[in-house]
Amino acid sequence: MKQLLIDHTPFHIAKMTISEAKVSGDGRMRITGKLQESGVKNGNGRVYPPEVLKKQVEMYAKGPVAQNTAMGELDHPESTIINLNNVSHLINKVWWEGNDVMGMLTLLNTPSGKIAQEIILAGIPLGISSRGMGSVKQIGETVEVQDDFELLCWDLVSVPSTPGAYMSLSESKQRQEGKDYSKVNSLITEIICTTTGACPLC
Repeated sequence: MKQLLIDHTPFHIAKMTISEAKVSGDGRMRITGKLQESGVKNGNGRVYPPEVLKKQVEMYAKGPVAQNTAMGELDHPESTIINLNNVSHLINKVWWEGNDVMGMLTLLNTPSGKIAQEIILAGIPLGISSRGMGSVKQIGETVEVQDDFELLCWDLVSVPSTPGAYMSLSESKQRQEGKDYSKVNSLITEIICTTTGACPLC
């Protein structure tokens, strides 16, 4: 039976992001990083076989990416439908580097996209989360995703389930970051007050 599968990965942002964002003609920030990995057990105990993920990534590139509809949301949506009110980014390109699925994302000037931009500029690490439908099979201590898997999108998330080093945008080097939720909350509050005029603290 198919079920909603959501798996998180730390998003290592490439060094060139800030300089490209500043000179971008449309004024939108673009980030590049690892979206997902095949053949390796993730933080949820699931493994995506290379042949399963490669088929879906190819279909995603020829479908939503080519049609300019490869949108994703901010934080942890648990639905098979992309909520346009929460769209934060558009995936412009996907490709493979070894077992890693890489991607280039444009952060949109939507409320959720602006929150993501401010979080990144503040040096707060983000994760990336795949969202799809499929069945799984227990093989020993591993849960293997089956070939009926259908990739829906990748979302930006606050706390990835897989621990690891993050790329700092300002220093361009790997470092461990603590979970400072106060920074995230203050940034979200500031953006809501600025964009909507309805400040939850007022």
